[in-house]
Parts: sequence; C-alpha cells; structure tokens
Amino acid sequence: MEQETGPRAVPEELTVLVVEDDPGLAGSLVRGLERAGYRATCVGTGRGALTHVPSPDVVLLDLGLPDMDGVDVCRLLRRQSDVAIIVVTARGEEGDRVAALDEGADDYLVKPFGLAELLARIRAVLRRIRPSGSELLTHGPLVVDPRTRKVTVGGEEVALTPKEFDILQCLAADPGRVVTRQEILERAWDAHWYGPTKVLDVHMAALRRKLGAPGLVETVYGRGFRLGEVG
Repeated sequence: MEQETGPRAVPEELTVLVVEDDPGLAGSLVRGLERAGYRATCVGTGRGALTHVPSPDVVLLDLGLPDMDGVDVCRLLRRQSDVAIIVVTARGEEGDRVAALDEGADDYLVKPFGLAELLARIRAVLRRIRPSGSELLTHGPLVVDPRTRKVTVGGEEVALTPKEFDILQCLAADPGRVVTRQEILERAWDAHWYGPTKVLDVHMAALRRKLGAPGLVETVYGRGFRLGEVG
C-alpha cells in the first residue's frame, strides 16, 4: 500500500475495523487511517470481525482470512448490521468481485492500492449509504461542519466569515487535491466570476491566520491551493 495521505469527509465519531491477517499491512492501514483522522482498529480473523465490539461504521475486509472465507464473513456481517463493507484483497477475479458484492459488500478494492484511493472509496461509500446533511469534513485537527457552518481546530472553534468558510469547505471537501484558484472563486463567489483574483489572496491570508495551524493551507504555485499534512 502506498503511504500517501488522502482526502476524507467522514461522519462524526467514525470508526473503521481492518480485517486483515497480514500484521504488516494491517498496521500500515491502521496508522494511515489514524493519520487521516479516523479511529481504527484491526483483527486478523473472520470470527474476530463478526464478534468485534463495539460495532464499527466501516469494515475493510480481506477475503483471504485464516479461519473463514471473506465472502462468508461479508454475508454474515451484512445479516447483522448495515455497516459499510469495503473488500480489500489480492483476489481480483470477476467471480470474487461478483460474489462479494452479491453478499453485501459496498465496494471492492484490489491490492496493491494507495491510501488516498482507499480513503476516497470510504468517503464515496459513506456518501451513498448516509446521504444526510450531517457529514463532517475532517483533516487532522480540522473539523468543518457544513450543516452548522462551524469550524474547529484541535477542538477549539474558529470564527470565520461566510466567504472564509466557503473557501475552507471547498478545500476540506477533498484534502490533498489541488483546487485551482478559478474553482475556488466560482464555488465561493459565483459560477461566472470575472472579478480580480487578488480578492482570494486576501481571504486566504485571513483564513490561514485564523486557523493558526502552519502548513494546513498550502499554496501550490502555478496551480492553486490544498490542505496539507499537519500534526
């Protein structure tokens, strides 16, 4: 698994259970998820997944487990809960994909894969199965609540102007991705914005100052802005 930080937009208190019998890969996944702001734990068997307490919000399920076939685990998990199940496995044949999806998996990702892609898959699955407006956008110590338009950094609320919030929401919706200046202007101001782009620099400077986390908002010269790694 490539060790790159990816974006996420996760519900509050989201927990991820990694079901993987390779200790090295399991540890790498847990560390990557925790760096991304998730609460993560792991088990190495199918029975461990089925009896895990408390129930997680997302299960990353390997199919090649030592005690049970992962497809059977998927079926039993789906019977007992509506947890989001993403299969992460080296088995890439169409038959395995079809079997897992038929037994209730929400997505299927073949190894090797990058952490950024995995986080994007988690985000997409959660959007499909939890389409409510209560989804939070998190990135390290940063939490953006689109419903209440509140922002916290390290648990402390940050007061932003409406435009500053719109800019931050645009970046936080996909941390790590470079968002162009024009895209931010069109989303935070107007789809047909033709005014000076300098106005964005003024608001961006104020936003950085208020967030108080060096490196959180990065300038990618010649391209735009993105949220960087912090903490």
